[in-house]
Amino acid sequence: MSSYEFSSLKLSQELVSNIASLNFKAMTPIQAQALPYLLANKDVIAQAKTGSGKTATFGLGILNKLAVKQFQVQSLVLCPTRELADQVAGEIRRLARGMHNIKVLNICGGMPFGPQINSLQHGAHIVVGTPGRIEDHIRKGHLQLQQVTTLVLDEADRMLDMGFKEVLYTIIGHLPSKRQTLLFSATYPSQIEAMATRYLQQPVTIKVAEVHNQHSIQQQVYKVTDEESRFDAVRLLLLKQQPQSCLIFCNTKRETQTLADQLNAHGFSAAALHGDLEQKQRDQTLARFANYSMSILVATDVAARGLDITALDLVINYQIARELEVHTHRVGRTGRAGASGLACSLYSQQEAYKLELLENYLGYALPQAKLPPASLLRSTPPKPAMVTLQISGGKKQKLRPGDIVGALTGEDGIPGEQIGKIQVGDHWAYVAVAHKFRKQALNKLSAGKLKGRRFKARWLH
Repeated sequence: MSSYEFSSLKLSQELVSNIASLNFKAMTPIQAQALPYLLANKDVIAQAKTGSGKTATFGLGILNKLAVKQFQVQSLVLCPTRELADQVAGEIRRLARGMHNIKVLNICGGMPFGPQINSLQHGAHIVVGTPGRIEDHIRKGHLQLQQVTTLVLDEADRMLDMGFKEVLYTIIGHLPSKRQTLLFSATYPSQIEAMATRYLQQPVTIKVAEVHNQHSIQQQVYKVTDEESRFDAVRLLLLKQQPQSCLIFCNTKRETQTLADQLNAHGFSAAALHGDLEQKQRDQTLARFANYSMSILVATDVAARGLDITALDLVINYQIARELEVHTHRVGRTGRAGASGLACSLYSQQEAYKLELLENYLGYALPQAKLPPASLLRSTPPKPAMVTLQISGGKKQKLRPGDIVGALTGEDGIPGEQIGKIQVGDHWAYVAVAHKFRKQALNKLSAGKLKGRRFKARWLH
């Protein structure tokens, strides 16, 4: 297809020649859809995952309009982690090989400050970096952004997950209002929408279809004989599916607490969410669930209302919802952002009439499925992917996400991609780290200093 050939774009001759030498055969879907708008200097929101060719997309857009003889920062690319920033800077340098004297600087946290100041004083065309360190250099006057014509927010959802919202807003406040803004995000939650509305001018929205069905929520129903077999059915489904995140709906507050306690007693990582929880307990429970340091949330419909939880692997209806339209809301929690999802509903013979009413309401029959073999109950539940650390300092102590990332990834630190969500409150902060780095992370935060002072750190259980 000619529309997938790079030669169909209005690219400079140097870029076209270099693309050929790099053996780029044809454009990926994100490149074919986004590049014509990028090259026309339009603001773009692109929903695409890592590996889709998005770096080359914005890299070519940036390089094509670069004024090479103007030795000032013309493009700023913000990335959530040092590792991603390294990859992006490397890819842009590779794409720029055919152009003379293009300077790409990588400015990230966890790296010595002095050499970065020196590099910035020598000037650059393109700066790629992490939000915390970029803001530091802006605040100290080392990084001048008055000539920036393109801003790229790469993996914007991850940057917001890591708590960089205020830092990003501060950085954007130092940029010229007349510029091109490119926002790349795997998901499109409300926070991203708010950012796009605030900072992008008449953006073109591009969503690259996933390989699987966009609405591939698979529904299954399972018949149980009594309350004991209902609990065993939940265990079997969890052991078979091994979800990273699962939401189980119960019809009463008491059931949520009882079920969560039973699951924990059998080695699962679960917590209840209901109206009797204090706000602090609720916040900590949701932080652990959002951080993937607890894999199962057992909730009532009222408690789950308004939760901004995306991309759940599995939803289990412990019973069929009392109100039929609620079933649709429950099931819709899985399979978000184009991901495939599974929703399982349990019912007894006494509840068969509810299932019939539900199927009449939906207009189709729900497939009856057979539970996994009972022998699976002897299996050990998997541990959550992450753990959550609580730090005894927050915004009031001038603590920012970038400080926490820097402390964790500094000398002999943990890799940046092993850090998950970061949330900073007034007097506390939560950070998720990969399970295998939990001891190293606790030692770094407990023994090291943040903002020149020591803070207490502990596991959030």
